Amino acid sequence: MTSDRKVLFFDVDGTLVSESKNIVPDSSVDALTRAMERRHLVFVNSGRPRCELRFLEETVPADGFLCGCGTEIVVHGESRFHRSISVERGRQIRQLILDCGMDAWLEASDRVCFRENPPVVLPRIAPVRENMMRKYSDLMSSWEDPDCVFDKCCVVMDENSDLERFYRGMYDMDVIDRGDGMLECVPADCSKATAMEWVLREYGLPRESAYVFGDSTNDIAMFEFAPNRIAMGVHSPELERFNPFITKTVEEGGVAWAMEQLGII
Repeated sequence: MTSDRKVLFFDVDGTLVSESKNIVPDSSVDALTRAMERRHLVFVNSGRPRCELRFLEETVPADGFLCGCGTEIVVHGESRFHRSISVERGRQIRQLILDCGMDAWLEASDRVCFRENPPVVLPRIAPVRENMMRKYSDLMSSWEDPDCVFDKCCVVMDENSDLERFYRGMYDMDVIDRGDGMLECVPADCSKATAMEWVLREYGLPRESAYVFGDSTNDIAMFEFAPNRIAMGVHSPELERFNPFITKTVEEGGVAWAMEQLGII
């Protein structure tokens, strides 16, 4: 192991994957390959559950996948850590969501659960469900199953939702405001940062070796943890306070360009 070995952590949507085209640019695949050839470690660090990252496992060169905001850690195809919400707590969370006038989809390692026939469909959730049906119909499941087990959830709200009550009831969860009426909810003992810490400990590398690439508010945990921060050309203003290196957009080959500029490849 060389002393200058780096660990590269990449967000997915808006960083590795173009949200407009839903593809990984060839330049990014090539850059990750070149980084691994130099013995750097490559990890995808996403808010998506593992089931939504299978296509990347097949196409992107990486040592591992940190899934669901740190709720599952996969190294070379093997799940090394997995944190799910208990059945009873999951029931409480689902009831709280309904009582607060909200809706949600529940994310597990192997499936994504939506309500089957909600009396009211909030505008924010309809396009998500349609997109999931189009891309991941085989992963769709029902959250009406009383024994449904999930790892995290994405909650949507409108002007009539009881946000204060919701926050009180989610005492054991980190609630990330993704903007536009959406909240990403993760067990408080898991985050993109805890997954990164696990990787560094596993490989015996210092925090100074960590480089993070991201674009949105659910990358804040990564940016808080790592000293080397790269923000994509289009990114949430909340990342500006970390004084990141700002690269080009995904479509412009921003991942590869940043890695070249920083001397990683």
